[in-house]
Amino acid sequence: MVPEGYTAYFTATAAAAGVLIGLLFVAVSLRPETIFGEEAAAAGRAQAGSAFTGLVNAFFVSLVALIPQAGVGGVSVTVAIISLSATLRLHREVAKQELHAVMLAASVAIYLFQFGIGLAALFSQSASWLVECAAYIIIGQVSVALGRAWSLMEGRHMIPAARKQRAEHRPVRPGPSPTWPGGEAVDGE
Repeated sequence: MVPEGYTAYFTATAAAAGVLIGLLFVAVSLRPETIFGEEAAAAGRAQAGSAFTGLVNAFFVSLVALIPQAGVGGVSVTVAIISLSATLRLHREVAKQELHAVMLAASVAIYLFQFGIGLAALFSQSASWLVECAAYIIIGQVSVALGRAWSLMEGRHMIPAARKQRAEHRPVRPGPSPTWPGGEAVDGE
């Protein structure tokens, strides 16, 4: 059960997460082809998906915490498992040079910690320090999600694609044609 003193906090975090989810939709709609299009970089999908996952996680934990007589244990375990699997699935597609390793490590650490706190809360219904830990986990989730959303707005996910496009359109300098050691041209030149 969540102590009454946390009602205002969870109300605020549920509202903030809901608003931030809406703003994330707006951010994605500004450049949809760079996130979900055929030519979109996997990093863009991973950033958008990870930000969405973190905000939805915080939103649902906060909503359940507002239900009278409900605890944060079951919902924390459930959304931690879902969020961890979604985050790992999203990042499997991302190339090493596009991977934001710090954000991925922060997300994984937060979800694992949330899972542990959720399990502890399931078996200890009266430990208010576990609710406090859940409250701090939400701060971490929202922080990582905002970092990813900001990177999305800056267009960082487009940088590797832009480099690739420049390399593909780089003019080829004329030079001597390659030849075999015997003097004959390669490929019939």
